[in-house]
Amino acid sequence: MLDLKRLGSVAAVIGLAAAGTIAATGTASAASYNGACGSGYGVIDTMDVGDGIAYLTYNSSSGKNCVVTLTDTQGTPTILGANLRLHRTDNVWKDSEYDNGTYKYYAGPVYASAAGRCIDWGGHAASNYTRIDYGVHCG
Repeated sequence: MLDLKRLGSVAAVIGLAAAGTIAATGTASAASYNGACGSGYGVIDTMDVGDGIAYLTYNSSSGKNCVVTLTDTQGTPTILGANLRLHRTDNVWKDSEYDNGTYKYYAGPVYASAAGRCIDWGGHAASNYTRIDYGVHCG
């Protein structure tokens, strides 16, 4: 006699394994930090911004932060944005505090000297919605 309950459990396990493989494959295509901020900058935070990743970097020699946003589809023109500024409460960004456009690889770099201050940073990829973390990485 066919045990339908056991067969359903086996199918569920196979389905979960397949879903895990698909999810792992999707993240493998995500771009890794490309060094666009220059030498001496190390990644201190990342942010999923849709079809890309924003990287917050820091250079301890210069005391500067830098943000770049890389697209997941390197080589394909994509709407990208990188944002970085000293923390404040308004939501108006100056031209020097962001880089937005259609790029094949990345937006930015955008720099800020933030020693002893908090920052607002983030970006967007393939979307008009910009994700920002406000008042973070204080120091």
